[in-house]
Amino acid sequence: MADSFDASSVAAALSGTAFADRLQHLPTVGSTNLLAIEAAQAGAAHGSVWIADEQTAGRGRGGHAWHSIPGDGLYLSVLLRPHMALVDALWLSLATGLAAQAAIAVITGLQPDIRWPNDLLLAEKKCGGILVETSAIPSHSDTPTLLRFAVVGIGINVNHQSFPPDIEAVATSLRRESGNPYSREHVLIELLRALDQQIKLLEDELRDASTSPKLLERFESASTWVRGKRVRVDETGGYTGVTTGLDSRGFLRVTGDDGKFHTVLSGGVRPF
Repeated sequence: MADSFDASSVAAALSGTAFADRLQHLPTVGSTNLLAIEAAQAGAAHGSVWIADEQTAGRGRGGHAWHSIPGDGLYLSVLLRPHMALVDALWLSLATGLAAQAAIAVITGLQPDIRWPNDLLLAEKKCGGILVETSAIPSHSDTPTLLRFAVVGIGINVNHQSFPPDIEAVATSLRRESGNPYSREHVLIELLRALDQQIKLLEDELRDASTSPKLLERFESASTWVRGKRVRVDETGGYTGVTTGLDSRGFLRVTGDDGKFHTVLSGGVRPF
């Protein structure tokens, strides 16, 4: 099975989305997110996408390195310019998680779980991750700070058959879990179709400022980690407890074993 990206066929498959005719494919880059941020600062358009066969300095949430084997994974960054407040940027990560979950299900028939806010899991092992980086428009003190742009980095382990010893026990790929190899181009197309749908849906919901977007309900339904999960949170010294849902901004709520109520803002969440 040839595994390459054909620009014309991808553009045709993405017709009607924000991403058609805005894809750039590179064999090797340091980080697609850094490339996208530089392009965004120079005025690149909403819906621009950068795809790499290999990242030599790929990053995940919290500054963790992302393991990248040339040609085995899907590594991309998407530039979005939504009209939304900076404080709500987490919603983009949640929407992307839902899109990736849907795309993987279509491609493989498997149903990945989403570990809040941005890890994709198969058989309780990580098969993908999301990193959203933002830039804000300066505002006056009496007005909300708006997003200038958001760069959404997505990595999916597609055809990996092995991993370095330090992550072998916690990482997996679509191929490992299904036993089948996949075209990265097909995964890319399904992912961007699903992302286009999720972003448009979120933007429609944001027009009704009186309520939180139904995105939060969709995410809670799609993730087993949001309610009733015993976890350890690597934040404010670390603590353990049980997840109790999302707040109105999409942050995870945890009732600690000490009886205290916590809102997880940026800490890592792990099973306990």
